[in-house]
Parts: sequence; structure tokens; C-alpha cells
Amino acid sequence: MFLQPKKTVFRKYKKSFLKRTPSSKINCLKFGDFGLKILNSFRLTAKQLESLRQCINRELKREGKLWFRVFPHIPVTKQPTENRMGKGKGTVEFWSISVRAGCVLLEVGGSIKESKALSALKKAQAKLPVKSVIVRKDSF
Repeated sequence: MFLQPKKTVFRKYKKSFLKRTPSSKINCLKFGDFGLKILNSFRLTAKQLESLRQCINRELKREGKLWFRVFPHIPVTKQPTENRMGKGKGTVEFWSISVRAGCVLLEVGGSIKESKALSALKKAQAKLPVKSVIVRKDSF
């Protein structure tokens, strides 16, 4: 199952609320030794996060630890196709988060070789729809 909040204040949100972007405090590594930093701002879905998680876990084979720094907490609604106007707001299709440029999406660390961590993050980079950079702990 994809990431989604257990409980929210409202089921659906207005678009004005959805335009807010998270703070830029997650621009450096905090937990792990290596991380994936994005270079452009975009909307990341829960499905894309799950794809990243699966790709990295397959490569690491339960040796290291993986930390996600973002969480999809914004519901995105959609009306069915060929619907006339005036039938209300659609149902929640997926959960997403809008992330700024320079945000660290995930971190990898623990008892893991550097080459293995870098290869896992390289494969994860290919899953993202934007450009990203692999960062190290000592580079900050």
C-alpha cells in the first residue's frame, strides 16, 4: 500500500491550500551518510515514493537503513471523465507532496558499503521525473 495519512482534518482540501510548499529545512543530511537531493521543484506522488523505496530495498537487501524525509499528506481529487459541471468535487485519486528544489528526499546509511549505497541511489535517480544529485555526509 502507498503512503498516506491515517487521519486528516478534512477529506478534501481547497486548491489554495495545496499550493503551499514545505519549508526548506530539509536541504541537508540528518540521519544517513548518503542522500538524494532534487534540483527542481515538483509534485511527488505516493506511488513514486513507493517505487523509490522498492528500488532501493531490492538493491540493499536488508543491509542498510533507509529514511524518507518527505511524506505525501496532500489529497488530490479528480472527477471522472465525461462528467458535466456542477456535480461537486471528485473523489481522492492519490496523495502527493510538493517539494522545493534542493530538498533531500531520502537518506541511506547504516552498515553498508559506499559502492552499494551509491548504486542503489543511482537506480533510484532513474525513477524520479526530475534531475537529482547524490549527496554525501562529508560534503556539507
